[in-house]
Parts: sequence; C-alpha cells; structure tokens
Amino acid sequence: MKMINRRLSDILENEYGVDKDALKDAQRLKVEQNVSLSDILFKKKLISESHLLKVYADIYDIPVLKKLPIDGVDIEFARKVPIGFLKKYAMVPVRTGKSIPGLEAFVPADGNGERTVIAVNDPSAFQPVDDLVKILGINDFELVLASRDSIYSLINLAFDSSRDTAQQLVADMEENGGDIISEIEETADLLDDTSDAPIIKLVNHVISQSVKIAASDIHIEPEQYSFKIRYRVDGILYDMLTPPKWMQAPLVSRIKVMAKMNIAEKRLPQDGRFEVKIGEQSVDVRVSTIPVTHGERVVLRLLNKSGSLFKLSELGLASEKLRTIDELIHTPHGIILVTGPTGSGKTTTLYSILSSINSADINIITIEDPVEYQLKGVSQIQVNPKIELTFAKGLRSIVRQDPDVILIGEMRDLETAEIGVQSALTGHLVFSTLHTNDSASAITRLVDLGIEPFLISSSVLAVMAQRLIRVLCDACKEPYTPEPESLKRLGLEPGDVENVVFYRAKSCEKCFLSGYRGRMGIYEILVLNEKIQTMILKTYDSHQLKREAVASGMTTLYQDGISKVLEGVTTIEEVLRVTQT
Repeated sequence: MKMINRRLSDILENEYGVDKDALKDAQRLKVEQNVSLSDILFKKKLISESHLLKVYADIYDIPVLKKLPIDGVDIEFARKVPIGFLKKYAMVPVRTGKSIPGLEAFVPADGNGERTVIAVNDPSAFQPVDDLVKILGINDFELVLASRDSIYSLINLAFDSSRDTAQQLVADMEENGGDIISEIEETADLLDDTSDAPIIKLVNHVISQSVKIAASDIHIEPEQYSFKIRYRVDGILYDMLTPPKWMQAPLVSRIKVMAKMNIAEKRLPQDGRFEVKIGEQSVDVRVSTIPVTHGERVVLRLLNKSGSLFKLSELGLASEKLRTIDELIHTPHGIILVTGPTGSGKTTTLYSILSSINSADINIITIEDPVEYQLKGVSQIQVNPKIELTFAKGLRSIVRQDPDVILIGEMRDLETAEIGVQSALTGHLVFSTLHTNDSASAITRLVDLGIEPFLISSSVLAVMAQRLIRVLCDACKEPYTPEPESLKRLGLEPGDVENVVFYRAKSCEKCFLSGYRGRMGIYEILVLNEKIQTMILKTYDSHQLKREAVASGMTTLYQDGISKVLEGVTTIEEVLRVTQT
C-alpha cells in the first residue's frame, strides 16, 4: 500500500468543503469513542461514502471496487474469524483467482497461485487488518476499498454458507418435506443428538453455540424476504445467522414443539419453556413468541443452571454500599425493593442476598416466575396462571406458612403489593422487584399501583436500583488520556484525575474481539430515613425524593459508574450507555 503525501483533512476541507471545526470534532470523537473516522463522518453527514472512498483511494493509492464478487469466493475464513470483528471494522477477506470477475487484476502474474484480497471501508484502521492477517495466517495480500453494504453482504453470505447445516438443510427439507417436524424428539444432551433432520440440527447448533459464548438471549426476527437470528452477549445484540426465509416456519415450529407450545396457533402470543443439557451444563430455556407482520418473532432466554451463585461481595458493590446492604438484610421486618429494567441482574442480586442470610434457624419462602436457581433450604414456588396460581394467591398461602423471609418475584399489581406491605407490617422481611429507572421512581410506582403513602413510608426500608456494565478485557484494554471536554461531561477537571489511568476497549481473541469480558453491577441505594419517610407523606414526586436522598449522601447510578471508570474497570462510553435513560 503506497502512501501519497496528502493529508485527509486538507482534502476534505479544500475539495469537499468539510468545516474545519466539524472535522476536528470528528477526529476527537474518533479517539474518545475508539471508532473509525468514517463512522463519525457518515453519522454527522459531513461527506458521502462514495466521495470518502475516492479520497481514501487518492491518499492510499488503493483501488475502489464498486461491487464485491459473491461467486467463487472461498468462505473458509468464516470458521476462523468472529462475525462481530469483521462487521465492527467493516472488512472482509476474499481469496482470489482468475475465475472471480472484478478481481483479475490481483491474481499473481504467472497465474499459478492465489492471493488474498482484503476489502476494507476505512484503510486507516491498520491494526484490525494486521490482526485479521495473523488470524488467517496470510502472507501475501492486497487491499481494495468497498462500500459498507457490499462488505456486510459478503460477510453475511460467508457466515450463512459456512454453517454446517445450511447447505444440507435445503436438500434434506426438499427430500423429507413435512415429515421433519413430526419425527422430532428431544434428547438428553444436544451434543449427543445425531439426528439427520436439518431443522433439529440448526436449532441444536444455534442453542449450543449461544451457550458456548455465554449468550443470555437468542432472537429470531422475521423480515419480509429473510429472517435474522441474533444473540445477546453482555447485554449487546450480535448477528449470528441470516437464513433463507423458507426456513423460518419449520425452525419456529421446532422450537415451539420443544417448548410444548401450540404450533398451529400463530395469531396469538405464547410462552413456554424447556430444558436442555449441553455437555455438563444444564440450561433452562424460556421461550416467548409474538405475531408480527412477517411471521412469528421468537425470543429464547437462556439460563445456565450449572453456574454458581454470586456472593454479595462479588456483585461489584462498593464497601460502604455492602455495609448498608448487610445492615438492611438483617433487619427483622420491612420491604427491600430492587429495581431496574429487564436483564439488569435484579434476580441475581436477590438470590445472592437470600444465600447470604440463609441458615437453619430462619424460614425462607419465595414465589417466582420462573424459579431461576435452586436454593438449598429455601422453599420456592413457581407461579402458574393456568391453574390460577398467581403471585397474589400464592402469597396469601405463604403468609400462613410461618415464614421469616419472603421473596416476591415482582410486584406487578395492587393485590400483590398490598399483601407484601401487610406482610412487612406484621413482622416479615420482604424482598421484591419493580421495573423502574431509578430508586426514587419505585416510590412513585407503588403509589401508582394504589398503595397509600403512609403505608409505604412505614413498610419500605430501602430501594436499590441497579444496572449491568460491561467490564474491560484485562488482556487487551489500553490506557489513554481523555480530552478535557470528556472529563467535563463527567463533572471532573484534569487536575482531579492527575494520578488516574483511564482505559478504553480494544480487542483480542479472549474477549471475542469486543474489548469487554463479563459484566458487573452499578448501584444506588435509597434508604428511607426519617426525613424521606416524612417527605413521602407530603409528596411522592421522584425528582424531589431523589434530590433529598442525594443530599442525605446517596450515590447515584451514574456516580457509581464513574467510580468504576476511575478504578479502570470499565469505560466512560459504557457508563453513559447504561445510565443515560
């Protein structure tokens, strides 16, 4: 690759009229957010993609290909390189030969060998290209420029075609037709399932791969002419497969059969569940389907029951918060609420609390939907609306079982909340969850449900709000100095952080090239002191309650997140992502 002695900024300013200050701002964001300059220029609409590719071609002396070939391309790279890595950096390797139209110019002069062409959208990203070359063991390659759409299309094609089941599915389904679904039977271990039915193979493959990479959810999303399979890892959705549209109906039917759902009913939402074993791991799968415009949308939530419970000290709580929680959970009676959106770790926190107080001399009973972990010595009830076993009905029975501690999976309605409050007022310690954005909003939510403010102030001990943030990968995180503007957004001055090392995400094989590995919690704990209890009797406005709590020393979710940044655990961008609602 030849470098022409012309600056990108000069060309953009002089030949394409890009504002100098806007360009400086884009270059600053590139460093802060660790993304390509192309991404920022496109997002801010400072230049079109075709013009930027011409500029790159001029500067780096690299040809632009209007269309990448899809025939005759060697897709072996899809087995070695994660799809997320290629899409993040918008690049794709193409093994070339004379038979591939449009790439004849890159075939070696004697015509005997092969050479790899790497199509990139931003040639200034040298490191990712070097990483790709190392992973694939390439010695000889040439770079070409291509649009994001054509690069993404080739990536999707390669990953779809490389799946073990993709080619055989077509042939087998044409051969067997409607017999495929009728012959399905569950096996004890997905890895031992040697069934030749292509849909069974595809479903097993998707679930086992998702468990392998510790995904929490699998999404099957129908579109007009295709459908997507995506998985969520550490709270972020990634594309996994884009199979042909004709596979959609049998694949959804297979999942519904496994979950003992009605495969004939496609007009109404349904819920189901099943359990699978993958090697030594036992995985509970909750299935939810809803009818959408182009078919049924399916979400599978994966719960690996083989994983051990976290201890309270392992949740990421700061020492003063840990002391506060420890005092609260050893109170003889009252309500402790945990709030946050779906998937923010509320249940894990509550199970950790129950494990820490569980002993032979107290009676703990839970009512949940569903029971996610089995706790030794704890009586756990599964909600079952089909037989009218609701939270409220189960809770009435629980209070007659002489419990010391009650866990209510969620306060969804007035009846459940009223019984929870009455239980707290009659000498029980009650734990439950609510779906609110912060701790103060939980008080407003209880009033909205219909609970009288005087009952809330006399029964609720504390509300803990939480979020999950991704933790930087220790193997590849890199130190950097944030811009003064970024520090100002955090409420900090450069002098405040003279001895602090800030880190940002990079990528390596250990973290699947995402830059992050695992998650931890950030928390805010609103303790209802005497002043806040009195305040609730006059107003239940969440903003006023939060101001009073902060004045009383409460650390907010955002502040707790920033402390994790200063400790080098996560990034500024990650904290802003989960706290800016």
